[in-house]
Amino acid sequence: MSRLLTLLGRETALAWGRGGGPLVTVGFYAGVATLLPLAIGPERERLAAVATGAAWVALALASLLSLDRLFERDYEDGALDLLTLSPLPLELACAVKCLGQWIATGAPLALAAPVAAIALGAKPGLAPLILACALAGGLAFAFVGGIGAGLSLGARRGGLLTAVIVLPLFVPPVIFGGGALDAFASGLSWQAGFALLAAYAAAAVALGPLAMAAACRNALS
Repeated sequence: MSRLLTLLGRETALAWGRGGGPLVTVGFYAGVATLLPLAIGPERERLAAVATGAAWVALALASLLSLDRLFERDYEDGALDLLTLSPLPLELACAVKCLGQWIATGAPLALAAPVAAIALGAKPGLAPLILACALAGGLAFAFVGGIGAGLSLGARRGGLLTAVIVLPLFVPPVIFGGGALDAFASGLSWQAGFALLAAYAAAAVALGPLAMAAACRNALS
């Protein structure tokens, strides 16, 4: 347990400090929310119709910003070799790295999501569900993104390759989360959409580390 906590502290500190940490991702998120009214017009009704969907798309894109550094620097400085040889299973180490990434960037983005959605015209009553969906969706983005980061490890322009790999896998959380929020706003049953989002996040947490560890071993071999 002490090894896990030490590794989690290291990964959270690195994710927080690499390239500005949450400041860059939250700043990007705020920039998208600011530009949207300039693109489609300032009418409140029009903005309110797309507020939750736009917030989800911005959340997915902001989650991409730091994924290329999830394994790359450890791969370059030899820390990934040490993690592979340590008593801690590499799959567990990969899961901790993704969890640290989520704590440093995913959680701040989730806290910003209700603010951005309400600023775009969403109803304030949606804020708790937006936060819950963003937390679950951010967890899915971190672990699915880790798969892309592992598969692009050692490749030229790895950040671009990571985006190409993971963007299709980001579609289900956006659909499930956006559907749950739209249903709640319309007074319909939203539990099914949220349950699908939570199931997707749970599957990413359970299966993602296996794929990441296999990709890292392949890159080191």
